[in-house]
Amino acid sequence: MPNDHDFSIAPEVTGFFDPATNTISYVVQDPSSTACAVIDPVMDIDYAAGRITHESSDRMIAFIREHGLTLEWVIETHVHADHLSGAPYIQDQLGGQIGIGAQITEVQEVFGKVFNEGTEFQRDGSQFDRLFVDGDTYTVGGMKCFAMHTPGHTPACMVHVMGDAAFAGDTLFMPDGGSARCDFPGGSAEQLYDSIQKVLLLPDEVRLFICHDYGPGGRQIAWETTIGAQKAENIHVGQGRSKEDFVKFRTERDAQLSMPKLIIPALQVNMRAGEVPKDAAGSPMLKVPVNGL
Repeated sequence: MPNDHDFSIAPEVTGFFDPATNTISYVVQDPSSTACAVIDPVMDIDYAAGRITHESSDRMIAFIREHGLTLEWVIETHVHADHLSGAPYIQDQLGGQIGIGAQITEVQEVFGKVFNEGTEFQRDGSQFDRLFVDGDTYTVGGMKCFAMHTPGHTPACMVHVMGDAAFAGDTLFMPDGGSARCDFPGGSAEQLYDSIQKVLLLPDEVRLFICHDYGPGGRQIAWETTIGAQKAENIHVGQGRSKEDFVKFRTERDAQLSMPKLIIPALQVNMRAGEVPKDAAGSPMLKVPVNGL
């Protein structure tokens, strides 16, 4: 992490929960200006009907407008497999730059083949405005931010730190939820363990905001914790759990999980920075690879 990062800055963080995908998206406000960032916005899809709408993103847009904020960044923590990104829709309405981890190119290469994309599909990350590498810094208004490369769930996963707030994506869940699966192409339980250890080097008081919550044990949906709570209580990595134990548990657990219900549309859209692919006639169209995942 940058030596000069100011963890005393406390941005205002507003979470927006999408019950259809159990995703939490965020508006993050610089406390010293009207600048803000959006983290992991959702585009709504009725997959059975082949219908895309924007209610989830419209809620965030309305909030930003009502509070007189200026959108500077739309941050994707990774290429999500469980929801579609609302990034370009929000950018069209409010501006800002769309950013993701530089390893998006690896994801595009793998899934470009899975979905039999032609040469017109660029695999260089050019669909995004900014490709972050580990340690990259940027600002939201006057607030310094930085990106941490945290591969394991996917090759392009990043944790973004803005003041005293860190946005974990799928690297960590709430302490009673543990960690994300590692069995997608390019995933690695060994890498995820190492990435989590890097995140846990942040100060204990740093607020950690997670991307998904499923209310384990029937508890109310939650999305804010701390680094200290993760170190002490996380059921997968807390209390100094060894890498060997984590990898064994994570590998066995992943073998029991079914595919996310929206993985096929989500990957096609999200590797394009939220744009829906089009057929030869220019109409929005999704593919279903048979036995490809």
